[in-house]
Amino acid sequence: MTVGLEFERLLQDAMGLNPISIGTATVERAVLGRMSACKLPDPSLYWQHLCASEDEFFELVEAVVVPETWFFRDDQAFAELTRIVAREWLHDRPQRTFRVLSVPCSTGEEPYSAAMALLDAGIAADRVRIEAVDISKRALTQARRAVYGQNSFRGSDLTFRERHFEPVAGLYRLRAGVREAVEFQHGNLLAADFLLGSEIYDVIFCRNVLIYFDEATRNRAVDVLQRLLKPDGVLFVGPAEADLMLHRDFVSSKAPMAFAFRKQDDTRTVGSPRRTRPQRPRAASPRVSGPRELAATSTPVMTAPPRTQETPASDIESAVRLADQGRFSEAVRVCQEHVRAHGPSARAFKLMGMMCNATGDLADATANFRKALYLDANDLESLIHLAFLAEKQGDVASARVLRSRMRRLEVTDGH
Repeated sequence: MTVGLEFERLLQDAMGLNPISIGTATVERAVLGRMSACKLPDPSLYWQHLCASEDEFFELVEAVVVPETWFFRDDQAFAELTRIVAREWLHDRPQRTFRVLSVPCSTGEEPYSAAMALLDAGIAADRVRIEAVDISKRALTQARRAVYGQNSFRGSDLTFRERHFEPVAGLYRLRAGVREAVEFQHGNLLAADFLLGSEIYDVIFCRNVLIYFDEATRNRAVDVLQRLLKPDGVLFVGPAEADLMLHRDFVSSKAPMAFAFRKQDDTRTVGSPRRTRPQRPRAASPRVSGPRELAATSTPVMTAPPRTQETPASDIESAVRLADQGRFSEAVRVCQEHVRAHGPSARAFKLMGMMCNATGDLADATANFRKALYLDANDLESLIHLAFLAEKQGDVASARVLRSRMRRLEVTDGH
């Protein structure tokens, strides 16, 4: 027996892990590392041990899926969380507990970020219940310990660390008030009994995990998330997972760079009553990775401002707003005019790639993402989209190469 295909199939069958998403070499290294740890030099012997031991299976999972997380990753998601609580929930439900789920929660940075954001916004701790679940017992142990190194703190604004952490021997320990706001438990999102009987949630964070699943497993996972999310609840996903939501009867909350979605039949606007969303033709509604989420716009504007030579970036903002209204052809024309007037732009090509993808023009989407990468070789999001497009079109080899580039870029940038 050789290291490779059999182990990939086991991981795919048991947890839906798409081998293309992490690469065969990653699985092989993990298996060889576990063989060495178990002092089993023969793959066949290790296979027998793996199939007989649930604990060893989880050890292999942890060796394969290395969690990559930090506090306030995609910080606009946490800003949107506080807006939801302050403007919607507190106003409508003054006596009820606000429930948040983080799955998978890894080593705790995400649920603790949610707790810090809500506490900083003045939300009383006894009004919020944050539950965090992960398949990794080792990660949960670290999360409950709540002591973190420098790698968990990224970005330029680390003032939250001064408020909520205390230095301990070169590390940082989270203060008790935040730790007590989060309840951790072991669980598998794909298990048949996952959180059965649990109350449903106002907000769910499930970010940067669906991209590692095969299509069938992604659909199973989204079914579970739909079951656990309240009718007017909000689901936060990773930047590259937005198009998956838009093809599963979710709609963008239109919060800039928050990657937040509501169920299709809920169009709650802050401060307004719930109403039924009018149905649009399916072909006109999808939007990939939220063009609005990728632009640092502050509030939705329904009409695009005129383009001026002094502020060429306003062209892109106009395209974002047009795309957000489903006016994809007009948005593409604005981007094309921007390129003709101001020269090649990685951001313009990336937006055109997203809009072409949203309308099903995969060839033009691929071409535009490649142009964006030519201008900015370190554009991680264009790499992610290209990998998905290659996989969708059956080009396994290209998808594997692109994902390898993604991993190298993440390591280089410390992401």
